[in-house]
Parts: sequence; structure tokens; C-alpha cells
Amino acid sequence: MEKSYYCFIKKTIDLTLSPYTYKSIRAIDFYNYAKSKLKNHENIHFISDEATSVLDGLETVVETKQQTFTAGHVFDSRIPKEFYTKNKSITINQHFKGIIIKTETKTFNADTLTMMDYRLKDGQQTTFTYVLPFSEYEALVEFTYFTENIVDESVYDAFIETYIKTYLKVNTYTILESEQGNIPMTTFPFDSFNTKNITKIGTGGGWVKPSTGYSFKHTEKKVAKLIENIKDNKIPSKQLFKRKYRFYDKIFLKVLKDENHKGEWIFQQFYDKNGVETMFRFLDEESTFWEELKIMSSLFSWSFIKAFFKTL
Repeated sequence: MEKSYYCFIKKTIDLTLSPYTYKSIRAIDFYNYAKSKLKNHENIHFISDEATSVLDGLETVVETKQQTFTAGHVFDSRIPKEFYTKNKSITINQHFKGIIIKTETKTFNADTLTMMDYRLKDGQQTTFTYVLPFSEYEALVEFTYFTENIVDESVYDAFIETYIKTYLKVNTYTILESEQGNIPMTTFPFDSFNTKNITKIGTGGGWVKPSTGYSFKHTEKKVAKLIENIKDNKIPSKQLFKRKYRFYDKIFLKVLKDENHKGEWIFQQFYDKNGVETMFRFLDEESTFWEELKIMSSLFSWSFIKAFFKTL
């Protein structure tokens, strides 16, 4: 898609995304494509089992429910159990439910996604509706929270139904699919669990960007860096993260944790005061110092000043 739409209480923003393009990939299609490529290699084997422990030593030992494996190096996607215990990290949950609907009349602009619509909110919390159209008749309608606490499924359902009837002006539709999830936006130091012989990957490796919950593009880059490190005979996890972006993410999460109602204002300022290329380079962690300075200036407020000093 070439365009995105943002609706805030005080204003609306229409963005042309060029030179970027917004794309949606169905997970099952991606998995099937990747597996079809990997199956062509005789040295790759697929085993369905559950890992119960990974022991680091002269040989790395992986215990599963059915058998034991040894390896020189293990890539481990499990989330460390320490994440679920009390710790000093800042964690906001990006939790959501969405349904793919089919309408009887033309309802959606197939070229424009609604990234954030704040007209319907759960109190003063950072909550919004996301609409991803597949055609003029079909779209994913999703209600999202950036909050510490999770809600019952019925709460998402009520907001989705209200949005469809009140803002899309649709009373009759068919639900084709539904999805529900929770993405941790956190400062938890997943990478501290990396060793010479074990590399944590995916969500369990901290590959989800804390301030957005996005991971697909970041995963692509980190995999490329892993491969580069292996070819150069370096520890695979070496230099996977950039310290300054971690600090930026930490400040953002601190504001959301302490003043969750400020979420709408933050995103309005971010999308309204910065150019498309500057924003996406920043989100992709490819920005220059001057671009970062401009973004910081657009978000300058007492909330961020307090968060800055609290995270030092």
C-alpha cells in the first residue's frame, strides 16, 4: 500500500508512504514458502518436539520431551523464564484482537490503511483501531491496546463491533477470520542470555523493537548480521543491537508506563511533525543524528524530560 491514514481527536493525517511501501504477509504463506526452500537441502531436518532445557558447556545439550541433542551452537527462541518473574525492566503489552470482515457494499479504500484511529478509546488509555483493507469489500479491523494490563476477549469484541457500526457505517457483514495476540514491548535484557554457544533469537532474543512491537524487518537485519558474524568467525550475537536506540525505546516506554494517556499525543506529534523518510529510517534504526534530533524536538515535553532523567 502506498498511503496510510491516522485519525486523532484533534486532527487527521494522510501520509503518502513513498519511497516506502506497506505490505502484509500471511504467516502461513511465509512459513510454507520458507519450508519449501529448506526442504531442498539434505542437511536440514525438521523435528517436531518440545525443548525442556538447553545446557551450555563444552558441548551444548538440548533436552526435549523425546530425546537429547548435542551441538556446537544452538539458536534458542524460547523466552527466558526470568522475563516472567519480578524484574526492573519496563514492559508494556501490545495486545489486540482483529477480525477479517466481508461487507455487502464497497466500504474500504484498498490503497490506504488506517494505521491508528483514536476516535474510539477505552477511557484515557493508549488504545486505537487499525484497519488493513484487502479490497473494497474485505478488511482486517483490529482493536489494539498499548497498556500494562490485558483485557477479556469480550472487551475487544465490543470495541470492534462499535467501530464497524459507528465509524465504518456497516451493519451487515460476515466474519471470515479472527486473530488475537500480545506482543511484549519491553526493556528486558534478552540478549544478556546470549553466550558463546547459545544465541537467543526472535522474541526470546529481544528482536521485537520495544517502542513499536514490530519485528519482521528487524529480524531480517539481525539474521543478516548473524550470518555475517558466523562467516567472520565471530560470536553470532556480536553487535546485534545499537545502544542509542535502546535508550530511545526505554524513554518512550517509560512515558507510556507512567502517563499512558499521552500515547495519542506522542503518535500525533511523531507522524505530524516529521517526514516519512525520517520517521521510517528512525524506526528502522538507520537514522542520522540530525534526524534523531528533529524527532526528539517534535516530542519535546515535560513527560519526556522526566522519563529521560528517570532512565539514566
